[in-house]
Amino acid sequence: MLNGRESLIRLVGKRRHFLPSLQSLLSDPLATRNDSIENTEAEKLVDSKEATEFGSASGSSEKLVTCPVCGHKVSGEHSDINSHLDACLSRGTKRKLTQQTLLQSNFWSQPKISSSELESLGKNVSGRGSDKSLVQNAVPGLPDFGAAEENVISMCQSSRKLESDMQTHIDDSSENPVNGYWIDYSTDTTQQLSPKNEVPKGDMEVTMDEICGVTLETYIVGRRFSDEKKLLLGASISLLRDPNNDKDPNAIKGHVCSIPKHPFDCVPIQIACCKSIFNGEKESEVLEDFKCLWKVAKRVVESAKNYPLSMTKYQQNFCVLIREVLRSNPHLFSEDEKFFMESFTSLSNDSQRIFIRLYTRKGPWFRMSNISYAEVLDPQEAVKGLSAVGYVCLFEDADELDYNDIKEMLNLLTVCELRDISSKLKKNCNSGTRKKDLIEALLSLYKNGLCPKLPSVVLEKTGVCIQISSQAESLIWRAERLFFLNGEQDLSTFLLVDLGIVKYPTYNCIISEQIFSGRDDLLAYEEAIEVAQLMDQALDGNNAEVLLRLIKIADSHISSSSMKAIKSSTSESAPKFLLYFSALWVYSKVVSLGVSFLEREHRYNDAINLLKRLLSRFTFDGRRGYWTLRLSINLEHIGYLNESLAVAEDGLQDPWVRAGSRMALQKRILRLGKPPRRWKTPSFSASLKRKIPEVHVQGRPLNCEIGMKNRFYGEDGEQCGVEQLALQYYAGEGGGWQGVHTESGIWLTIFGLLMWDIIFSDAPNVFRTRFQTAPLDLETDSFYLMRKSCIESQLQRIHDGMAEEILIMSWECHVGTACRGVNWNKLSLTELRAAVSCIGGPCLASLCRHLAQDYRSWSSGMPDLLLWRFNQEYRGEAKLVEVKGPRDRLSEQQRAWLLFLMDCGFNTEVCKVSPVQMSV
Repeated sequence: MLNGRESLIRLVGKRRHFLPSLQSLLSDPLATRNDSIENTEAEKLVDSKEATEFGSASGSSEKLVTCPVCGHKVSGEHSDINSHLDACLSRGTKRKLTQQTLLQSNFWSQPKISSSELESLGKNVSGRGSDKSLVQNAVPGLPDFGAAEENVISMCQSSRKLESDMQTHIDDSSENPVNGYWIDYSTDTTQQLSPKNEVPKGDMEVTMDEICGVTLETYIVGRRFSDEKKLLLGASISLLRDPNNDKDPNAIKGHVCSIPKHPFDCVPIQIACCKSIFNGEKESEVLEDFKCLWKVAKRVVESAKNYPLSMTKYQQNFCVLIREVLRSNPHLFSEDEKFFMESFTSLSNDSQRIFIRLYTRKGPWFRMSNISYAEVLDPQEAVKGLSAVGYVCLFEDADELDYNDIKEMLNLLTVCELRDISSKLKKNCNSGTRKKDLIEALLSLYKNGLCPKLPSVVLEKTGVCIQISSQAESLIWRAERLFFLNGEQDLSTFLLVDLGIVKYPTYNCIISEQIFSGRDDLLAYEEAIEVAQLMDQALDGNNAEVLLRLIKIADSHISSSSMKAIKSSTSESAPKFLLYFSALWVYSKVVSLGVSFLEREHRYNDAINLLKRLLSRFTFDGRRGYWTLRLSINLEHIGYLNESLAVAEDGLQDPWVRAGSRMALQKRILRLGKPPRRWKTPSFSASLKRKIPEVHVQGRPLNCEIGMKNRFYGEDGEQCGVEQLALQYYAGEGGGWQGVHTESGIWLTIFGLLMWDIIFSDAPNVFRTRFQTAPLDLETDSFYLMRKSCIESQLQRIHDGMAEEILIMSWECHVGTACRGVNWNKLSLTELRAAVSCIGGPCLASLCRHLAQDYRSWSSGMPDLLLWRFNQEYRGEAKLVEVKGPRDRLSEQQRAWLLFLMDCGFNTEVCKVSPVQMSV
């Protein structure tokens, strides 16, 4: 795979079916461009000096809740709660309960920080005290009130309201429902209360009489009532598991309000909170808890208004996405676009569900006869409703189809149906039995004019077909991109959370600056993403002509951009991560990938011109090291050795040239800078020539073919790779070491666990969505600079020997929670504790500081094996080993890591595995 291809794929994400700028990108002439990629006069290679001047340049623990039936602690995830409750009730497990116990079974996360801490945070960040323009939100855990309604009990509507102070407080708090999946810009975190939170003084005068006796209309969800036992209107219910519990004679009771049609539907009920018997408890303590619980209930009332009982979970998620994007980014949509997207909520439930289902499928064409979902009662009417507002396009007339439409519709047919079409048209398609061959044969006949009736025959076979309209797809794609801020996440992210497969960390979103300042910036970014997608597709099809055109398009955008605009977006003062959401950044990735393509085609002059343009335009960029190295190499390819050496020497003066790229340039200088070009030996020569200890291991090879991964027979006779063979050697005659093969994995996991509270600490604008696994600035220099005092304080604790304690606490609090670099399944806590204990505090502190200062440059290339062993009195030692098979050699990044680790005091070595020499 070409260098940069994987990164481009992640940037593009899910490929779009409709690209608004496709025709203009591939058909419009490029001004002042020809088949070669030209340089400006100032950038030509005539002057080698000019050719080388490129600028100098905390988390929340997993919540456990007490089961109100058996009293055991269970996971706070909604699916776990329901499953556990069903199991308890089915086996008749019971415990004595009180009314207060039942009310306190709230299965959602609590706020991360208190109101006083938030106020202090606002002062520290803004420097102006309480700044209204600064958004402060404690983002709760993913189980939100909207989700809680679907699994436990949701309050729908209050039948009577409290009076005096309580009435006023409820009216105020109901304006800001708690949103679990998005950042509520209008919600004050001080309003999120639980029995443990502080109660405002204005509410302390409310008596128990004002709380008890209130009737609430609510409903029971997440449970299936019996088909055999008839559910009667007005039937009495009790939320008390044991009606004979003497300690709770006046528990929550109610009756059924109406009968649902389906056994799985919600059961509407009315409940009343009756006067409780305190049994000697202080009424003030109970009242304080009840008041907080009442607030929680009222919040659920407001949240439930956004989610009708008939709305499915994925339907809720989609509406959350649309509503949040329109609310937080109104300046990025035209009035027509806003109206179009807002019209989705006015569609019937069936229409909404059909659209969401089709949007998440591959598409873009669907046969109407194949559309059937259990939750959709009338698919035909649902599609008509979508067609009426422009969300889908119906195709019932063959005259409406063009060549591409016919091609897509043929892919909807089975092999048997394709053969029937060939027979009906009396065309002998001797193209084998594969679907692809049959389609190509039919299309060839149609294109050559030998089969004009093909469209009508295909439509007759498929029946009515539909596809999502280009406008709907474009706007929903934009909404997803604005909501998740990347191409790797989409609506399925909600599903992974709802199913409990992925759990995201808890953090505060402090937003004071927009990602896209205006609509023009967003449209330019979207067009750049289109170019990136076309680039990816052209590489799949190996279409060199389209690839060259797209490279020129991206290059022309970079060249035509004013230097003032580029410098303002890439300057040291501007947040570096904001550049990732600019069109220039996307075009730079396209051009960088284009360099790799041109190098593969041996078009070194064109690659040199592109690299010079990138280096001259992006003066504060972590990719400058790679670009400088490639420029020096390509100059050598065309015979410009002096210029190649000058580029390498200038590159070492660039502060953005780091890690492996820096070491590679140093090696080039030593090789190219021999007399008579250079007489003086560089100062880094001695450091670069340091010897890394080596150990040699022999094994019985299974295969040693060039281009294939080396396989050997291990000591146990089983097949294994070179890393497993090395582990076996070190466990035995190599010194009795224990260890793991994880390369960078174990180090990034240790870094993530030790620095968890720092990674998810409060910082402006770096947390913007509910689905982040790291701050947006983690891979920039600002991550360390913005948190320097906190990071150094934590590193001092690690240095002083507290790493193992921090590791254990972080593991127990956050196990299973997604975090960049942390792999919960690969390594156990026991292995991590052993590794941390044996490495020692000073070495760990140095390594963590290195990653904190430049995570992007140093998060890859770490040694393959981490080994440890314990000596007497629980004292241990560690060793890091890079394993190389036959014909393998160290990369510059790996060598840079090994030398750095040696400087930090680590015991490192290279293990070279070679096949056993067979005697003749």
